[in-house]
Parts: sequence; structure tokens; C-alpha cells
Amino acid sequence: MGIQLMGLASAKQKLQRTLSARIASVLATSNVPKGHVAVYVGENYQRTRFVIPISYLNHPLFLDLLHRAEEEFGFDHPMGGLTLPCSEDYFIALTSSLNC
Repeated sequence: MGIQLMGLASAKQKLQRTLSARIASVLATSNVPKGHVAVYVGENYQRTRFVIPISYLNHPLFLDLLHRAEEEFGFDHPMGGLTLPCSEDYFIALTSSLNC
């Protein structure tokens, strides 16, 4: 039992390091202001790029979108950046409510 938990913990740490490295490389190679992240939103291959504050990533509704993105795309997003599986209208409504 202890071995399985240790394996799970090390796998989680490795995943977090991998994600941190990917996010850092995306931020370093794009013109995204400090404290923001670029996301792609839309259906099929007609996606729009939005730049949002990192603080949005902690909101429960946004976390739901991130979990759905993980289920749909895993960690290999087709646009090369973080792709969210929702319509632009939903995303705009969500970010508008977070601004209030």
C-alpha cells in the first residue's frame, strides 16, 4: 500500500513539473503580459485566442472548463496552447461574470 501511494505522489510531482515547464515555455514564446495566460476557445478548428488573468484559473467555473479540457484533449492541445472546449459565447459570458 505504501509503495502505491509513493508511486502516485511521485507521478503527481512529475506531472506538475511537466505542466509548469510547458506553461513557462508557452509564456516565454508568446506576447502574453505577466500575470496572464493565453487560451484558445471555440468549436472545431475555428478557435479564437484570448488572454486572461491567471487569477481566473482558480475560479470553480473555470476549473470545470480546465477539467473538461483535460478529459477532451489530455495534455496535447491541438493549437499548441491551452484549448478550452466551449463556445466563444459561453467563454465571454463566463469571463464577463468573473470581471464583476
